[in-house]
Amino acid sequence: GLLRKPVVAISAAWTARRFEQFAVGAGSDVYAWRIKGASGCRLAIGKDCFIRDKIAFERPGARLSIGDRTFLGNGLIAVAQSVEIGSDVMFAWGVTVVDHDSHSMRFSERQEDTQKWLHNIKDWSNVKIAGVKIEDKAWIGFNASILKGVTIGEGAIVAAGAVVTKSVSPWTLVAGNPARIVREIGVDER
Repeated sequence: GLLRKPVVAISAAWTARRFEQFAVGAGSDVYAWRIKGASGCRLAIGKDCFIRDKIAFERPGARLSIGDRTFLGNGLIAVAQSVEIGSDVMFAWGVTVVDHDSHSMRFSERQEDTQKWLHNIKDWSNVKIAGVKIEDKAWIGFNASILKGVTIGEGAIVAAGAVVTKSVSPWTLVAGNPARIVREIGVDER
């Protein structure tokens, strides 16, 4: 209630200092303390959004943009390069969006990752990275995972628990691991 608004404003101001750009549109409700930034990162959130996701900017210069009237419910967005989320998008709880593989596929190139983390070092030189785009009006179900290089088309629906490794056409329902087309969403359902 009354105490929450000043706490949110202080948290947002503290978080914004770490960013090259930190913009939150009018009427949006964002848990700024769940946002971890790196130097030179950019975050732009549109108006009337409700954001509860943990957001981790993994590398300097990473970018996240979110359109208007979007709901992101208590999942994780990990950004090394870029993630774009459109307007009127809904994420159920537990959705994960990642624009990178996190580690090299080769053990010889990742074997020291844990020891380096202890010293706040991350070597990105052998990690595959490709931006993610989620277009307007998409709906992502509970515990779905959206992986690097994927575009979710306008109005597409990703079913609960789906693992999306390839782009999804507009107005299509996908499900499964890996996600596959279930059906097209008819004009009467749009």
